[in-house]
Amino acid sequence: MSSKSEPSFRQSVDLMFNRAVRLMDLSPGLEEKIRVCNATYTVRFGVRLRGDIKTFTGYRSVHSEHMEPVKGGIRFADTVNQDEVEALASLMTYKCALVEAPFGGSKGGLCLNPRDYDEHELELITRRFAYELIKRDLINPSQNVPAPDMGTGEREMAWIADQYARMNTTDINARACVTGKPLNAGGIAGRVEATGRGVQYALREFFREPADVAKAGLSGKLDGKRVIVQGLGNVGYHAVKFLSEEDGSIITGIIERDGALVSETGLDVEAVRQWIAQHGGVAGFPGAEYVADGAKVLENACDILIPAALEGVIHKENAANIQAPLIIEAANGPITFGADEILREKGTVIIPDLYANAGGVTVSYFEWVKNLSHIRFGRMQRRQEEARNEMLVQELENLSAAMGNQWTLTPSFKQQFLRGAGELELVRSGLDDTMRTAFQSMRDIWHNRSDVPDLRTAGYLVSIGKVASSYKAKGL
Repeated sequence: MSSKSEPSFRQSVDLMFNRAVRLMDLSPGLEEKIRVCNATYTVRFGVRLRGDIKTFTGYRSVHSEHMEPVKGGIRFADTVNQDEVEALASLMTYKCALVEAPFGGSKGGLCLNPRDYDEHELELITRRFAYELIKRDLINPSQNVPAPDMGTGEREMAWIADQYARMNTTDINARACVTGKPLNAGGIAGRVEATGRGVQYALREFFREPADVAKAGLSGKLDGKRVIVQGLGNVGYHAVKFLSEEDGSIITGIIERDGALVSETGLDVEAVRQWIAQHGGVAGFPGAEYVADGAKVLENACDILIPAALEGVIHKENAANIQAPLIIEAANGPITFGADEILREKGTVIIPDLYANAGGVTVSYFEWVKNLSHIRFGRMQRRQEEARNEMLVQELENLSAAMGNQWTLTPSFKQQFLRGAGELELVRSGLDDTMRTAFQSMRDIWHNRSDVPDLRTAGYLVSIGKVASSYKAKGL
């Protein structure tokens, strides 16, 4: 964790904001309006558990209402505090603006360790927390739409959606009150892996431009690149699974709570995931070196480092020892402000959190739109697409036959071409387009402005500019 001499997470975000704003021409009043957190609601509620009443503390913070609804996850962790929730809410504002999701930024948290409670107890706690937020319109399809975060997932979102529907029986758009739901409860295909998939698409976009790759002192494509991931939760797991299976990257290190696994020949991500599920940690995993002090593995030599768990894991104390030339922030705020400056001096390229992990909110946006339109993507056009493609293939085959069968279409081409796009394909297409467009908007500034030293500053410039435009349009 970051040392006491460093700014807090929220101060770190503010400092990064200030660094970007200095390069912009905003009035001091507008600058302050964008920076400050609009409101934070603290709720303390009791739940009867195991024969006694236990009191829990939860938060919902709204950073910016330049667009509504506001959007942001709810995390369950015993480290949750107001400072962290406000920092995450502000990051959500900049993230949504950067990827052009029409939301303001919000975040929620409940201070508890989900491992301390069984499923029934967690449901009671979640529903009561949701009740406290819903009755104050802090969960509402048109005002505030949560999503999963650390310690929460589809199950918790389904409970929250059901709680909202029970309290708002005539709201036809009740399902849109929260995203990240299971498919059978109004969710969308591809949401679970969306953040990890977004990390993969972000890296693909980075490696598409040789000039960017050269800035990181690397060459070639993702194939064969050595990757170390910190945190094999939902985001880290999907990111390295896709990179290893689809892009040929080699996962040389996996850092978890109880230590790390290292293997220069590459780790089997799926096998490690299964081992953690059965044994509660990575210790004892066969065929790899186990390192008890997992944090030290962040300093191992590799091509790409993916911190995908907690904030502040790369700080002033260890930043100078980080060997990775390219870091992609799959977690929120894994690099402190102090570490960011040390790494920048070293020439390390950082793909920042406000862009790198925006896949989750992007697909959440698609889910929200699906819930409001009450129809799954692809339902109207998929078969019509297939019919048109079938006509084209038939015509080509007739033409070939008329020419004495001089050529034929390969079966794999026919199979892929004839298949119309379903919801999953459309979600992936939309996510890929979003990640590419957002990266290009940062890249333009990074390459063309000499006073912008890194992608993080470029990302903040793009997003703050969009938020400022929204406020000006409102007459502020």
